[in-house]
Amino acid sequence: MSGFFSRLKQGLTRSTQKLNAALNHRQLDEAALEDLEDALIGADLGPVVAQRVIEGFRESRFGKNVTTEEIQEALATEISRVLQPVAVPFEPDGQHKPHVVLVVGVNGVGKTTTIGKMSKWFRDQGKSVMMVAGDTFRAAAVEQLQVWGERTGAPVISGKPGGDAAGLAFEGIKRAKEAGTDLLFVDTAGRLHNKGALMEELAKIIRVMRKFDETAPHSVLLVLDATTGQNAMEQVRVFRELVNVTGLIVTKLDGSARGGIVVALAEAFKLPVHMVGVGEKAEDLRAFSAQEFARGLVGDSGNLAARLVDVPPTEGA
Repeated sequence: MSGFFSRLKQGLTRSTQKLNAALNHRQLDEAALEDLEDALIGADLGPVVAQRVIEGFRESRFGKNVTTEEIQEALATEISRVLQPVAVPFEPDGQHKPHVVLVVGVNGVGKTTTIGKMSKWFRDQGKSVMMVAGDTFRAAAVEQLQVWGERTGAPVISGKPGGDAAGLAFEGIKRAKEAGTDLLFVDTAGRLHNKGALMEELAKIIRVMRKFDETAPHSVLLVLDATTGQNAMEQVRVFRELVNVTGLIVTKLDGSARGGIVVALAEAFKLPVHMVGVGEKAEDLRAFSAQEFARGLVGDSGNLAARLVDVPPTEGA
């Protein structure tokens, strides 16, 4: 079992426990199916996925005695079908120097830390990286990025507290262009309680960026905290109204009983899920794997690995 899969499986333990309570039925009668559907919804997989799983069981196994492992396999297979189309690694476009990545999300989801971890990820791959401390209202965010900059050797563009984030973004693109930098990560504020002001600020950042590079930003990554469960769905809806979100990063899976929210997000929005986080260390943020996540969510110790490779996506996904 890979080190990251071990951490993912451990991180998803609380989500798995919600499901396991409903996997102990020996016979799939109506009561068992209702319990399982409640467990799936309780683990935040969402009603659409839950209903599809239950209908599959009802058609193929109703009234039959089944083992916990058989239910796990069927459940993991369906989860893999939903997730596989959205499990897309984040790859910078070499035609853009820099490839500008605008990172958005509400306060507290881990945007700044995620930028630091991604910077290390790409620096370790030999890419040159620059970061913009665009959350100027939080001194801690600026300090965090500066620490990551020192760790990774990536320059950090910062300004005075409460300063103009759009101006910093412009400065970042200018300096990254001059230096031939591969990747520019731009942090942003996330004061969702004041949606109008946030919309205005993000629109201004993008508008000012495009004065220097009309194609920027080349990616808009929305960072979501798995512990918020269904609130993550609303955050995707809101930020898609504000900006053209191109992909998702889901953090804090290690502290969540709501890991199934990744499945619900994939089903509802079909947006690429680039990376997931299962801890504080840089190596705890990794490219998203549909198979590893499905196995981790149902509590599999590795027996399903071979059977979950290249599961075809659900029709219409």
